Amino acid sequence: MPSAETTPARVREPETVRPTREDEIAAAGSELIGGPLGRRALTGTSWWTPLRVVVLVAIGMFALGLVQKAPCYDGAWFFGASSQYTHACYSDIPHLYQGRGFADGLVPYFDKLPGDMDYLEYPVLTGVFMEVASWLTPGGGGIQRQEQWYWFVNAGMLMVCAAVIAVCVSRTHRRRPWDGLLLALAPAFALTATINWDLLAVALTAAAMLMWSRGRAVAFGVLLGLATAAKLYPLVLLGPLLVLCWRAGKWREFFQAVGGAAGAWLVVNVPVMLFAFEGWSKFYTFSHDRGIDFGSFWLIWSQNSSNPPSIDFVNTAASALVVLSFLGIAALTFTAPRRPRFAQLAFLMVAAFILTNKVYSPQYVLWLVPLAVLARPKWRDFLIWQTCEVAYFLGIWFYLAYTTSGDAHKGLPTEGYHWAIALHLLGTLYLCAVVVRDILRPERDVVRRAGDDDPSGGVLDGAADHFVLRGLRHPEHEEPDELSRTDWGGPDLLPMDGRSL
Repeated sequence: MPSAETTPARVREPETVRPTREDEIAAAGSELIGGPLGRRALTGTSWWTPLRVVVLVAIGMFALGLVQKAPCYDGAWFFGASSQYTHACYSDIPHLYQGRGFADGLVPYFDKLPGDMDYLEYPVLTGVFMEVASWLTPGGGGIQRQEQWYWFVNAGMLMVCAAVIAVCVSRTHRRRPWDGLLLALAPAFALTATINWDLLAVALTAAAMLMWSRGRAVAFGVLLGLATAAKLYPLVLLGPLLVLCWRAGKWREFFQAVGGAAGAWLVVNVPVMLFAFEGWSKFYTFSHDRGIDFGSFWLIWSQNSSNPPSIDFVNTAASALVVLSFLGIAALTFTAPRRPRFAQLAFLMVAAFILTNKVYSPQYVLWLVPLAVLARPKWRDFLIWQTCEVAYFLGIWFYLAYTTSGDAHKGLPTEGYHWAIALHLLGTLYLCAVVVRDILRPERDVVRRAGDDDPSGGVLDGAADHFVLRGLRHPEHEEPDELSRTDWGGPDLLPMDGRSL
């Protein structure tokens, strides 16, 4: 039997942060299931671990989102021009089964399509996902029955993506697994999950964030490259990572990530580029040539102007605004009193991409939900933003009902839809503002207030600074002036009686 001197002491796991003790909204909501967890509660002995609870809740909410689409599944997708909008249950999936040649066995990117869209207008990995779903769709029974099955098969595959996202978000911050409930219970997440195929890219991005948090730069890059092969937006995460690694001097890990991303993207895309370049390039030409569309402030400008902006102007201006946003994020990174967390900058960069884009489809909220949970795991702010997004979700469908119902004018007129767009923009800007506030005042960041530095930062977590523009004081060495404390987003009470809000 080994002696006490030779037996290593058990490494104590870091204490899990309990939202019901840290967040007043979470504490109030927990009353529905018996109230906050007590101080003397014995944890770690039940099958109901935080991760399992989060995943099951996420699957349950996803299933409720499927139920919400039932009126369309039973007929609104197929009968009546506006009923799928009045029921707010529209989905691209069943319509594109025949519209993009899957019903006829056409091969994406290689076979030309009849009609206005000559090739599939999605990135390659999303096209593969769509094609696999078509292989699993039973034939026979008429085209309507096949479209119903195609949506159902895709819904099952997307549910797997939703479960992966829930796992990754819950595990990215080791001490904060319960924050995953923000994602699992997000109403906009459930409502928009099966509108399109965005969850594939979101799942790969969430997995990439998890890999980076574990210090696996190459795995992060590979997953991010695959995510970019499914949707373009994940590429912008390399911008925040660049400036963070610059400030911390972690160039080796950054270039490993870039190399992994480039390699994975090329592996997916090069075969199609070589043998079906015209079909492969359709996504990029379509994105460039697409006009001003739903959900953007450009649409409000266009519909209220006698001289609306041209597509070329909007493309150039939107690109310039994204670049300016990145420069602002870089300046914020180098002058912040404490190096920002990776999730904070990732959220800000993707939000800037969304806010300045010429189109905002309702499912684009899926891009932001996991990043918002990691950047600002505060129930009040998250629910304010989600309320705005649900209002926009209803607004776009009621607006389309208005425009497709002829003289009946069932739904929301143009002016009302503009207010819905404005609400979405203001809600996203509000969440951006409180994240910036947390960066400028790290003592207000609920993640850092619990004792962590950058739990999603991987090699950045606890790293020393190598390049900083000393524009602001460092709270590690000076207490912030109470008179200069920024108070965006309402009063956050400081710890009292052993608790913090």
